[in-house]
Amino acid sequence: MTGNATQKILLAEDDDAMRVYLARALQNAGYTVDSVDRGTAALPLLEQGDYDLLLSDIVMPEMDGIELAQRCNELSPDTKVMFITGFAAVTLKASREQPHAKVLSKPFHLRDLVLEVERALEEKVSARL
Repeated sequence: MTGNATQKILLAEDDDAMRVYLARALQNAGYTVDSVDRGTAALPLLEQGDYDLLLSDIVMPEMDGIELAQRCNELSPDTKVMFITGFAAVTLKASREQPHAKVLSKPFHLRDLVLEVERALEEKVSARL
């Protein structure tokens, strides 16, 4: 187990199979994970919850991941943001609009996802010290 069960991740992914797969992998790595199928469903959770990381697909209905990240920065400024996407052009847009966010391109190995999540959360802890 690598993660810390007190570290909470909010996963926003519109693909049902991918969402279940990623949530299970992160839970198996020791994290507490809440998952939603769209950005608009993530907003109330960000308002009430104390999440360490927002892991969001970029291309989603209703509200894309970039807009969700901008709202996350307003609602929960201490929450780190990481994107996942299968679209190279979208990766460039995300890098411009959210330069501090890591972008993981699909397909990726679950081990790589867990390593990137660990890195992002370690940076968050280091920033507090």
